[in-house]
Amino acid sequence: MPAFVPDISIMLTFALASIVLAVTPGPDMALFISRTVNYGRLHGMVCVLGAVTGLLLHTCLAAFGISLLLITAPVAFLTLKIVGALYLLWLAIQALRQGGGITLLTKSKRWPTVWQSYFTGLGINLTNPKIILFFVTFLPQFVSSSDSAAVGKLLFLGGEFLVLSIPIVFAIVLMAEWMANALTRSVALQKALNWSFATVFAGFAVAILAFEGRR
Repeated sequence: MPAFVPDISIMLTFALASIVLAVTPGPDMALFISRTVNYGRLHGMVCVLGAVTGLLLHTCLAAFGISLLLITAPVAFLTLKIVGALYLLWLAIQALRQGGGITLLTKSKRWPTVWQSYFTGLGINLTNPKIILFFVTFLPQFVSSSDSAAVGKLLFLGGEFLVLSIPIVFAIVLMAEWMANALTRSVALQKALNWSFATVFAGFAVAILAFEGRR
């Protein structure tokens, strides 16, 4: 197996986190559903493509930035991992406190162009602080400071996230009308999604802190 491919256990663990994150309501999902409901599936799909472009940029920046930190400042890398674990705990708490309700954008008087929908998807992804912090603090948990193939593994995991999340968000666009009704009217569904999100990420955070505490 090539050095840049993580262990199966790591890939499966990361896959679970990726799927939970992809189905949890947030600004991106609200935009995809809103564009689809208001302007048609084409605009929803194009918004998704814009967001995917943003995720590719996040992956590359995180992978090369973290790898530089591995080489130049191992102590800072350890600090980043601990901060990342605390951030995951904060995400879990926020998911439970806020209830995760989704607010859909209203339709404007003028229809956007396809390019406008693309850049809107790109923009909301690039400027979302939660996504930025997620990539910067979550990806480092899956590599070791002594791993010479860290860059390749980080890029691989970023690619895994895209492969798993793209079919999910496209399915959301195809079921946009049903999703809009379900997420805005069903308190039970919102709670179920957010409890799953909170459980997975709190579990990761506790495991990371316990592991680092034993080292």
